[in-house]
Amino acid sequence: MTTRKQSAAVLEPVRIQLQPPKLFKVLLLNDDFTPMDFVVHVLQKFFGMDRERATRVMLSVHHEGRGVCGIFPRDVAATKVEQVSSFARQNQHPLACVMEEA
Repeated sequence: MTTRKQSAAVLEPVRIQLQPPKLFKVLLLNDDFTPMDFVVHVLQKFFGMDRERATRVMLSVHHEGRGVCGIFPRDVAATKVEQVSSFARQNQHPLACVMEEA
């Protein structure tokens, strides 16, 4: 009679390092046609800014050609870009909203 040797498999825990999601800046770009008040309204409506902060960002767009609206994970940033672009088109303004990796 032969006996079999029982082998016990020991599973070692594997540590997986998760990377935080990449973040993206949402930017408004300057144009010569969109009224400043509309830009301030967009910043308040879609980015939750108070009037003072929205005005500062709008002036950055006006003087520097672009202004940062916020920094978000990719999906949130893409949604914000689409919401702002759609709202601008509905109101017949050429306001451009883009995202770039932060």
